[in-house]
Amino acid sequence: MFHKPVMLKECIQALEIKPSGKYVDATFGGGGHSRAILEQLNSDGRLYAFDQDRDAAKNIVDDERLIFVPQNFRHLRRFLKVYEANSIDGILADLGISSHQIDTPERGFSIRYEASLDMRMDLSLEATAAAILNTYSAEQLQNIFSTYGELRNSKTLAELIVKERLNLIFTTTTDFISRIGSCIRGHRPRYLAQVFQALRMEVNQEMNSLEDLMKQSSEVLNKGGRMVVLTYHSLEDRMVKNFFKAGNATGEEEKDLFGHSNKIFSLANKKPITATEIEIKENSRARSAKLRTAIKN
Repeated sequence: MFHKPVMLKECIQALEIKPSGKYVDATFGGGGHSRAILEQLNSDGRLYAFDQDRDAAKNIVDDERLIFVPQNFRHLRRFLKVYEANSIDGILADLGISSHQIDTPERGFSIRYEASLDMRMDLSLEATAAAILNTYSAEQLQNIFSTYGELRNSKTLAELIVKERLNLIFTTTTDFISRIGSCIRGHRPRYLAQVFQALRMEVNQEMNSLEDLMKQSSEVLNKGGRMVVLTYHSLEDRMVKNFFKAGNATGEEEKDLFGHSNKIFSLANKKPITATEIEIKENSRARSAKLRTAIKN
């Protein structure tokens, strides 16, 4: 198993699994959440597990109730249609990056290892982190670091990157880190983690993929079906919160000609659930996690 699933018990409880129901694990990863869901299903139940990372396929269990889909969850609706599973009882999405991806040096996700600046979760994607650093304009880079990394000196960092690459392009993580040293502010590991997070989110188009998932979830869920999402970043959490509240990424309620609000979801909990102190001590990944659950109207 790649990593211990965050808030496993809480996620399974939030799904309120029907033994003969159809469920989606949108982020299979190490398979921890999927195994727990399968334990709740009878022989008629089905679980459709999505993961774009080819390494995740190594964790597939031999179970005829499990259908593994090696795709980004943004293709949810299309592949459920392929498997004639157009009405789903629950969807679980554990967002962000897995411990396995961080701890695999050659993937380039970690600030701890020397590796090529890759950061692709799906290796069939064209753009790597190196391509972004070496081709994006200063304005584009500033926007990425400001929005996805929430860096206060994103403009200074972006301008330094553009200046540095005129002499030598960026190719490895350690080379990149050494050449932006003058921009690092505050706690060095935290700053670099924010820089790497911003690049990873841009490479993998994470916010666009999440928006696609949220839009499609409302279309494939049965009435009374549950959408359970674990987020680790304020941008992700805000988007999930907005979709659950208003059915769109902006959070602004849309009304019909008569002024009636067509709410797609009802909240199972007004506030997100967070991990216990005991779990945070055992699994540091749980510290920033927020669990939100909504029910399809």
